[in-house]
Amino acid sequence: MKRVVVWLVVGVFGTLLLSSCVTTERTYQGAAAGGALGAGAGALIDKDNRWRGALIGGLLGAALGGTVTEISSRAAREAAQSGQPVAYQSVDGFQKVEATPVGFNAQTNCHKVRERVWQDGKLVKDEIKEVCESQKQEQTY
Repeated sequence: MKRVVVWLVVGVFGTLLLSSCVTTERTYQGAAAGGALGAGAGALIDKDNRWRGALIGGLLGAALGGTVTEISSRAAREAAQSGQPVAYQSVDGFQKVEATPVGFNAQTNCHKVRERVWQDGKLVKDEIKEVCESQKQEQTY
């Protein structure tokens, strides 16, 4: 039981350490969602020690979820600022993020950007965001 508590504490601090590198609320949400999915998958995969599987899966999922969310937000901001399409791809080619400007709303002073995310060649997210200059916020539709 003592080992389980130690691993949980290490996991929580590790997740906080990974999430502290970024400051946007969306990145935290992506890390939380990735951590939850990773913990569930890890617990199912590691039949010998479910806690260990959940911990490892949760940490990896949080890091991956937070990173993908931060990169997609950065691509949307850069596309809005430059007025040009922006694309990022992981070194191994597994993940790709593409942001394309699609318009500007003069009333709200916000740029509309289409954001698409691929994983392993499959489109997993396709949405239109508003990136506002005055508020420096993103709104998803």
